[in-house]
Amino acid sequence: MAGNTFGEAFRVTTWGESHGTAIGVVIDGCPPGLIIDQADIDHEMARRRPGQGGASSPRKEPDKVEILSGVFVPHGEEMPRTTGTPISLAIFNKDAHSKSYDALRDIFRPGHGDKTYLAKYGIRDHRGGGRASARETAARVAAGAIAKQLLKKHAIEVRAYTIALGGVRIRTCDLSHIQENSYGCPDPVAARQMEARVQEVRAQGDTLGGIVEIRATCTAGLGDPVFDKLDAGLAHALMSIGAVKGVEIGAGFAAADMLGSENNDAIGAAGFLGNNAGGILAGISNGEEIVIRVAVKPIPSISREQRTVNLANEEVTIRVGGRHDISAIPRIIPVCEAMVRLTLADYLLRDRAIKERTGIGI
Repeated sequence: MAGNTFGEAFRVTTWGESHGTAIGVVIDGCPPGLIIDQADIDHEMARRRPGQGGASSPRKEPDKVEILSGVFVPHGEEMPRTTGTPISLAIFNKDAHSKSYDALRDIFRPGHGDKTYLAKYGIRDHRGGGRASARETAARVAAGAIAKQLLKKHAIEVRAYTIALGGVRIRTCDLSHIQENSYGCPDPVAARQMEARVQEVRAQGDTLGGIVEIRATCTAGLGDPVFDKLDAGLAHALMSIGAVKGVEIGAGFAAADMLGSENNDAIGAAGFLGNNAGGILAGISNGEEIVIRVAVKPIPSISREQRTVNLANEEVTIRVGGRHDISAIPRIIPVCEAMVRLTLADYLLRDRAIKERTGIGI
């Protein structure tokens, strides 16, 4: 299966299926000498782990990352460091209930990739969707935790939070409130409304979508101005997340209703006086904060009756059982952060390679 590797200089390849023995990732191109703290990886994995919050699946996975290669503890030190060789990370599945999917072996679930996978490969793993499952994103978060260590050395930080869920939108944005609720919402009033909305929809056997905003501090000069624009790379990374159906940067679609005089970010002696560009101009970071929003679709597995067809193309109705989230939010938040980190790490190393070859900026 092609399409399992992301990045050029900082390359990650994820592997494994939702109901297989394990899932994992191989990272190639990570510079040597980075300190890897298992506690930092565990923290990121805990934020994505199932079984937490009102909208989450009851599936219980410890999501403990095992580092199989690519790190070494130097003599006299306590923490492992990267060696510059491929880093292999594994996460063993502990709570997969494959029998829950037996009734769906010959039926295509609406909103899932069942039909398209079969059309492409002539075979599909009906157990939770195989590679199409959101379970695959755990490997991305593990890789993103490694990229985070690289970005720290360059003062690049990434943070994401919920700005809308089930039609409830934030009215205030104070990031100090993100840890105070289970939805990663910076508006405590909206967070309570989101919880009520989740419980309402859960009782109906349905699911919810929403919007996640991601912000990243970034040095100026990352990206290329034509096909490898930084914003194009970020959109590619975020659109590769299964639940994401739209990406906008800076003012995004609102820019379509602005005049040029409104959309242009004026420049003063101290720098840019606005950030409608979302930190990127001509595909290159301008030093301002990168601002991205992603539209997250509702989880397609619902317990309400739906029309579909089976392998014989006979019309049937189904109710999807098993254990499923009511919304991909908030568990998708660390996934979004991870994909932005992986993108920025890749562009950072690509930029470094160019400068080393040309002597520019050294």
